[in-house]
Amino acid sequence: MPSNFDFSGLFIFEMANNHQGSVEHGVRIIREMAQIARQYGIKAGVKFQYRHLDTFIHPDFRNDTKAKHISRFLSTEMTSDQFKTMVDACREEGLVTICTPFDERSVDQIVEHGIEIIKVASCSADDWPLLTKIVKTDKPIIASTGGLVLQQIDNLVSFLEHRNRNFAILHCVGIYPSPNEVLHLKFIKKLKARYPNVTIGYSGHEAPDNTEVAQLAVAMGAEIFERHVGVPTETITLNNYSMNPAQVAQWVEAYQRALVMLGEDEKVVTNAEKESLLSLKRGVFVNRPIKKGESIVAQDVYFAMPCANGQLTSAEFGKLRARFVASKDYAPNEGVFETTTDDNYHRIRRIIHQAKGMMAEAGVVLNEKAEVELSFHYGQERFEQFGCVLVSLVNRDYCKKIIVMFAGQHHPEQKHLKKEETFHILSGSMIITLNGISRSLHKGDILTIERGDLHAFYTEGGVIFEEISTTHYRNDSFYTDELIMEQDPLQRKMIVEEF
Repeated sequence: MPSNFDFSGLFIFEMANNHQGSVEHGVRIIREMAQIARQYGIKAGVKFQYRHLDTFIHPDFRNDTKAKHISRFLSTEMTSDQFKTMVDACREEGLVTICTPFDERSVDQIVEHGIEIIKVASCSADDWPLLTKIVKTDKPIIASTGGLVLQQIDNLVSFLEHRNRNFAILHCVGIYPSPNEVLHLKFIKKLKARYPNVTIGYSGHEAPDNTEVAQLAVAMGAEIFERHVGVPTETITLNNYSMNPAQVAQWVEAYQRALVMLGEDEKVVTNAEKESLLSLKRGVFVNRPIKKGESIVAQDVYFAMPCANGQLTSAEFGKLRARFVASKDYAPNEGVFETTTDDNYHRIRRIIHQAKGMMAEAGVVLNEKAEVELSFHYGQERFEQFGCVLVSLVNRDYCKKIIVMFAGQHHPEQKHLKKEETFHILSGSMIITLNGISRSLHKGDILTIERGDLHAFYTEGGVIFEEISTTHYRNDSFYTDELIMEQDPLQRKMIVEEF
């Protein structure tokens, strides 16, 4: 498996010691989980646990029945070949192979078995000798963080980032089973904000029938989901935090229902919703005879329901500053059916609101004294194609600006002769062409543009970036397109008085 494995949407079925030391029973669990993965069309893997018990357990404690977990580990011990049989069964079923090593020799066994992903248990997330061994395998890593405070998670993330590992982090509570009051699922949002380039997931130990937790974890942004699973029989009883196949199916169904309810990041308004709301809106009706060509002003109308399809609504009539001109004769109490046209004032306000919204989402806070201007390279009517919002924060011997570009906007090729500038991407991404060579810039990237460098940029999904430069001069932008250069620089800009 490539080290750049895509973790998003991965379900981890944790077998742990629920195989009961039996290859036959372990394979049965694998087959049951594979059937669920196929039924619901999910990306899933079965996770094993490897321990070399001859060295993992201190010899003086091998017969200590009071020591927690030791008797369980010994009673379910399996050979390397037996584990390999179960690993092969996973591959036959199309499942991802995942394994947690608890000692260095087990890491070697993972490599020998060709297991694809290494899972770090919460108890090992600060075991630096073991982690050092794990990162040398160059395999994708998923680490649980149960029992770790934020500073310890910072250490773990930093350790893995500095070694260029492909890894994910799971929020986890190491209490078995975990009651609702200790889950703290909002912490998932904090992890996503703190580590924006890391896939964040959830490893749960709550009661098996508690499917609400999965839905809340999805809502908080979790992209990986892990649970202990097993298959009960007449002689095998599952512990109180492991799911049987029926409960696993319910868990996956709850996850998928949550995805449907969450929908898209952008607000989608359907025609059904529009029609539903239109039935409650007030329409515009004239209160006197209106002749064709005559202006329709506020004194000539009143608002009442119902509002027919195509009829002006009170919202449309009250918002737009443009006058409405009758395209036909209207009798008193007749509904007004005229085309709404956006006016310049509201076009500018829409641009400003969109820029403010993007900055708010990106966490960019402006000083109230910042100077905001709109840049129109080919006129206001083409702003959606060629334009940007410029926020000047400082312009002394040094200059700092925030530049906002909407999805699909271009900035035409230009150069500066007096100033040198550096771009720092704060949110989104863009493609910049510098002296004829194009490259992509993403959040966190920095690029310096020297005096005389020809540069143009484009953003597909929107971008916010800092421009840090020497002093800015109004007459220091030289565009390749002569149509732009023929304009007065002040005609290409609009200062926004109220942002």
